[in-house]
Amino acid sequence: MDRFRMIFQYFQSNSESVMNGICGLLALASVKIYTSFDFNCPCLPKYNTAYGMGIMFVPPIALFLCGLIVNRQSVVMLEEWKRPTGGRKKDLAIIRYMCSSIIQRAMVAPIVWIIVSLLDGKCFICAFSGSIDPEKFAGFANLTQMQTQLLLSKVPCKEDELMRNNTSRKAVSRYLRCWSQALGWSILLLLIVVAFLARWLRPCFNQAAFVQTRYWSNYIDMEQKIFEETCCEHARDFANKCILHFFESMRTEIKLRRFNMPRGEEEGEGEADHLRGITDQEQVNKLLKTWYSGKPPLDVSQTIPRQPSGKEGACTSVPWGDTVNNRWAAAQKANVSRQTDV
Repeated sequence: MDRFRMIFQYFQSNSESVMNGICGLLALASVKIYTSFDFNCPCLPKYNTAYGMGIMFVPPIALFLCGLIVNRQSVVMLEEWKRPTGGRKKDLAIIRYMCSSIIQRAMVAPIVWIIVSLLDGKCFICAFSGSIDPEKFAGFANLTQMQTQLLLSKVPCKEDELMRNNTSRKAVSRYLRCWSQALGWSILLLLIVVAFLARWLRPCFNQAAFVQTRYWSNYIDMEQKIFEETCCEHARDFANKCILHFFESMRTEIKLRRFNMPRGEEEGEGEADHLRGITDQEQVNKLLKTWYSGKPPLDVSQTIPRQPSGKEGACTSVPWGDTVNNRWAAAQKANVSRQTDV
């Protein structure tokens, strides 16, 4: 049980591992969908190519879009690209790194679909059965051009009446399947060689720039995640405070009806401290707009002064300071407890 908990915590804290796992699941799903798909070539001269090429390339486009949708870094990358400069300049190298990482992960499932379809050969035979040279096969020698095209379009349909007694059907099918499998293995070998070269030639380039780009791309992703978590905590405290105010306003009516309910003043004071002066809708909207239009500079050497919650301009303070500190303290205690257990 402890191992599963450690694995879950690792995947929860490492967004790259989560994205790699999702890409693997999409690749397995593409293989499963292809194997369970009932492929029926129309066996018509004008429709075979469209059907075969459509089955080979339309599902990969859908899988590519699904890979972009499930990858939360795509939204983070677009927000980083379109945000105003504010107090923090935008680095195009980070955006390019995030974009390439997103595209690489999204391309896994489509490439798997295309390679599996080529190795299987059904789509290729259906798409190109009418494009081969009939003079290479003896069964199409004494036929007109129209009859030849009709018979070639019937090659994928071995149950058709015209192809049951035709000895050249299997030869054409084997010929096209060999080309399909050769193309599939060639694409797979090319991808393996490209991945090998990219892996082993990377240290030959500027490794420091790559490490810096990767660090700041991870920082942007983590910053957005922590900001969303802190906004959720602030929204929960804000809602709790509004509910307490509602019951405070209804105190007279509650007493008249003899309801004995706790006022929760101490709890309200603690939540007001978590709110850090952000106590109405206008201040919350102004805070969120300020975060989007002018993100703070990447310099934590100077502490941000806090203002009392009752004064104006309190929305410039940082309401998530204590939340982040509490989360950091909780993580430190968890690490110490795990070391003690070991």
